[in-house]
This record gives sequence, structure tokens and C-alpha cells, in this order.
Amino acid sequence: MSIPTLHTDRLILRAPKLEDFEHWAAFFASPRAVHERGMMGRAAAWRVWASDVGIWTLRGYGPFGVERRDTGAYVGEVGIYEPDGYPGPELGWFVIPEAEGKGYAAEAARAVMIWARRNFGWDRLTNIIDPANARSIALGLRLGGVIDPDGIGEDPDDVVIAHDLRGLA
Repeated sequence: MSIPTLHTDRLILRAPKLEDFEHWAAFFASPRAVHERGMMGRAAAWRVWASDVGIWTLRGYGPFGVERRDTGAYVGEVGIYEPDGYPGPELGWFVIPEAEGKGYAAEAARAVMIWARRNFGWDRLTNIIDPANARSIALGLRLGGVIDPDGIGEDPDDVVIAHDLRGLA
């Protein structure tokens, strides 16, 4: 299976690379990960990251490594996640500290939403967000999503944001 490469004005979304893991492990070893998947050591981070990357082979979608077009610098990860037991495909993201506040996650997420609509014909994607993660909730809403009070998350108190993809592409 071939993982596509997507381009936006400022970003390249491409297949994950082994060197991306160093950024991923650093992020999830830091307190910034508390409201994502939780802080985890390197071994646990490897298992989760490798599993996410493997989703590409198993489901035909997964996380994209995101880098700046002008410098090639890694800025984070945005993609569609659906581990076993998830209620459906989820649009998720994270950016490294140096990339925060620059709109990279929103730009990449929009590209993934359009790609998902064009390639899978999906009408809907969701975000599953810890209620304490105000920045991710704000981004999900800024992307045009609406809070779905009946949406199913991983935990009963998760905020589920639904995105209607029918107007895209």
C-alpha cells in the first residue's frame, strides 16, 4: 500500500518516518501529553506509535508526518486514527512545542478532511478529546465541527466533536 503525500500552502503531509518517533516520544514523555493519550515512557510510546503507523496497512489510513514545505522541519502529526475498539475513524493531531500557535494543525487537519472525503466518501469524522484539553476542543470547533453530546468517545466524559464532510471536495 502506498501512503499518499498531501500538500497545503505551507505544509507537506507524508508517510511517517522512523525519525518522527523521536519527536513523538519527547511529546508523550512531557506533561503536554497529559490530555492526549497520557504521559508514557519510551517503550510504551514506541508500541503506540508503531501501532498507529500500522493502521495504514490495515485500514488504508493513519497518521501523516507533517513538515514545513519551506524548510522540511517536522512540526507534528495529523491523521485518522481507529485502533481496535474505537467507535469509528477519528481525526487527531499534535504539534511539537516550537510549532504551536502557527495554525499548522488546522491547516493539516483541513487537508486530511478533504482527503478523507475524496478517497473514502465519508460524510463524517469526529474528534475524541479529553474535556481538559481546551486547545484541541477550540481547534475542533474552529475547523467547523460541532460538539455531539451523544457522541461516543473512549471515556464517558470525552468531548466528541463531529465534522460534516459533505461540503468538502
